Amino acid sequence: MADVHCRSGGTDTPDRGCLTMECPAKTPGGEEGTPVIWRQAPKSITNPTWTDYPAVTGPTCLYDPQPENVLANIAARILTDFRQLPVNPGSLEAQPFPHTLKGGPTNFYATTGEQGFDVTILGQAVHLTATPANYTYAFGDGTNLGPTPAAGYSIPEAEWLNNETRTSHIYTDTGNYQATLTTSFTGTYSVNNGPPLPINGTLDITTPAKTIHVWKTEKALVADTCQ
Repeated sequence: MADVHCRSGGTDTPDRGCLTMECPAKTPGGEEGTPVIWRQAPKSITNPTWTDYPAVTGPTCLYDPQPENVLANIAARILTDFRQLPVNPGSLEAQPFPHTLKGGPTNFYATTGEQGFDVTILGQAVHLTATPANYTYAFGDGTNLGPTPAAGYSIPEAEWLNNETRTSHIYTDTGNYQATLTTSFTGTYSVNNGPPLPINGTLDITTPAKTIHVWKTEKALVADTCQ
């Protein structure tokens, strides 16, 4: 809030610098400014107590009676800034890899996690958090899984090809397939250490393709042992 009374030490103590301050018009024929000092209070509180004197700033010239609403302006552009963050998409992992077998479940899982960033927007310190919310697995053979909140998980080698997880996939034909993972991140932001606010939108990032070599097995009866 801009206080035009320019009191510095109390209700009856005028700020001498403010009393002698001149605020000439910025353009020929324009309006002169008004000497003010700035005070602050929590926006979330009804009828808050404004900062007592001394004020947040010394006397300055106010030319616009409606100061810039920084929070509203940040909110208006926050999704654009969020989608420009260098978020690490992680990687798509497969078990077994790089070779798997036709007809057996291949376990896929994601490795990304929550990430935080400190940036400056409109001169304000803003902390952004990107959190993975949904995953879409593209297995390269024309089939997809998701969007799903399941990030998957690593399983012991002894369970490969016989333990089907929520994010497993069974290839029905041999060949080389380009598998990818698209992660949808949701976000929050806080301005000047304020409370976290949700970002209305998502950031979708696709990992580089990973080649899966699908082989087949053949069974035969023999008279001898494997040795």
